[in-house]
Amino acid sequence: MRLQEWIHRMEVGAGTRYVRLAVVVFGFLALALLYNLFEYRNLANPEAMDAAQVARNVSRGEGFTTRFVRPLSLHLVEAHQQSRGRRTNDFGMLNQGHPDLANPPLYPLLLAGAMKVLPFEYEIPRGRQYRHYQPDLLIALINQALFLGLAFLTYRLAARLFDPTVAWGSVIALVGSELLWRFSISGLSTMLLLNIVVLLTICLAAIERRARENVEPRSRLILLGLAAGLLVGLGALTRYSFGWLILPVGLFLATCVPRGRLVLPLAAVLAFLVLLTPWLARNHALSGTLFGTAGYACMEDIYPLKSDEIERALETPATETDLANATLRKLIVNATPILQVEVVTLGGSWLAAFFLVSLLVPFVDPGRNRLRWFVVSALLLWVVVQALGKTRLSTEDPVHGENLIVLLAPLVFIFGIALFTTLLDQLPLTFFRAREAVTAGFLLLLCLPLILSLLPPRRITHAFPPYHPLYLQTMCGWMEPDELMMGDLPWAIAWYGDRQAIWLTQRLADPRHQNDLYAVHDLHKPVRALYLSHRTLDQPMFTAFYDNQERGSWGHFASGLLHANRRIQQTIRQYPSERDIPEAVHRNVTTFWHKSFEDLVPDRFFLQQCPLSYIETGQLFLTDRNRWSVPKP
Repeated sequence: MRLQEWIHRMEVGAGTRYVRLAVVVFGFLALALLYNLFEYRNLANPEAMDAAQVARNVSRGEGFTTRFVRPLSLHLVEAHQQSRGRRTNDFGMLNQGHPDLANPPLYPLLLAGAMKVLPFEYEIPRGRQYRHYQPDLLIALINQALFLGLAFLTYRLAARLFDPTVAWGSVIALVGSELLWRFSISGLSTMLLLNIVVLLTICLAAIERRARENVEPRSRLILLGLAAGLLVGLGALTRYSFGWLILPVGLFLATCVPRGRLVLPLAAVLAFLVLLTPWLARNHALSGTLFGTAGYACMEDIYPLKSDEIERALETPATETDLANATLRKLIVNATPILQVEVVTLGGSWLAAFFLVSLLVPFVDPGRNRLRWFVVSALLLWVVVQALGKTRLSTEDPVHGENLIVLLAPLVFIFGIALFTTLLDQLPLTFFRAREAVTAGFLLLLCLPLILSLLPPRRITHAFPPYHPLYLQTMCGWMEPDELMMGDLPWAIAWYGDRQAIWLTQRLADPRHQNDLYAVHDLHKPVRALYLSHRTLDQPMFTAFYDNQERGSWGHFASGLLHANRRIQQTIRQYPSERDIPEAVHRNVTTFWHKSFEDLVPDRFFLQQCPLSYIETGQLFLTDRNRWSVPKP
């Protein structure tokens, strides 16, 4: 092909499509570079760190095991193994690799595949200035690649339903959403689920159109119904609560297909169950439950169970006799802010208001109307599911994996932009380029939160406190690989430190040795270290500490140790350096430190060694011996 012909093809021929595609891709990459430069920081979400450490175990050939051990998971595995009559000294499977009962498998599998291919460097290099944790950045880049795929799928769906103008507007609104960019660097599975939602909608749109036009044989429609069920199954294997979407999918298939009102929904449900059943069977074989610890999320924050008490219990939580009333109370309390805030600002954009108004404007095409009501049914269902499944994660970080509403953002943006273009056509715009100017101003307002986030001041690159990869990895480096730790950041210890860590039990010490540290240490596996971070020690003083001053509670223990440390620091600071401290003062300080444990803990406490450098930063790290001043061979 001659050069002139090639240039002509690129300018006005079929090649213009590839030119536009290249411009869009490079524009997205430039925006991603800017956002990462100004807004990126290491992982700050427990779910993200939990999924990442499970993925690393999978990539090493250790299967779906976890180093983040929940006391509830330990109890479920132990009780089930004992009920099956197994003869072993490791009922909790702490020594052979504790099975993961919290995460569905698809997202960890995706990350594990990337960990096999990409150069993940888990050890922070010593001797160089620390800037960021490289695996966290790679996980963010993987999710931003999914974000780019989401933009492409959104364009395809919008172009099929409406026209290229709506398609481009939807893509700009999507890529201009600051909330979705925050999800892209959070390490959560949200970007993968967003792609599944748009693929599912494309599949449903194809089923509706072909059934209405009556141009496809019934067998082809059944195959598409099976594909829809498989996509919902993949979503449920990414996040369990996503599986509820099979209900609106089945309803959509039953109402939009005149031929085979039952065949297509049954095909979708069958494919959904076939895909999901093997994993549920695996969970049941290990713990006697279908969803592991994730199935107890609906019980959190139901009186008298508070916050994370369920997952930190070494026994199955007992519920009230009026659990139905308590659940209804949880639904009402949690649904109110969801309807007031999250639905109205769905996807972090006020474009959701255009979608809600569009419900009053019928489309000529019946397929658009049906898909829109599918979105409404999914939205109402997920409001209920999100309200019932709300846990502490929803309050710790505005970007969390329990946000189901945000998964409908691409569909809401498409219908919102469609209403905007419809209203724009009815405006009496007479001046030159008026339509383009109004459209540009509208899209600029949509993207304004993202633009403002890229302006100074620059965001701190570490989510500290409480997460600092270098501090955590240094601390975990003092421990042997097979030793067990207990802490309030077990997900961070497992991911950054690559050490097995069990979550803080409900109490430090209990006379019955139930739900306390001694129950784990004596009955399951010796606890060699205890770590309390800012997450625990920065709790409000009166509500968290002085409200719970019973001997043996974590609040009483932590406040007592901090008070003892303050007195020790006052004594030490009287001398210019540590070498100037007299031996007698050293002995008095040591005696006072050990005496503090006797006053705070009813039983003989076996973790009394503590590096003062961690106390000075507002943390507590206690071990059974001095590990930090003895170099490893």
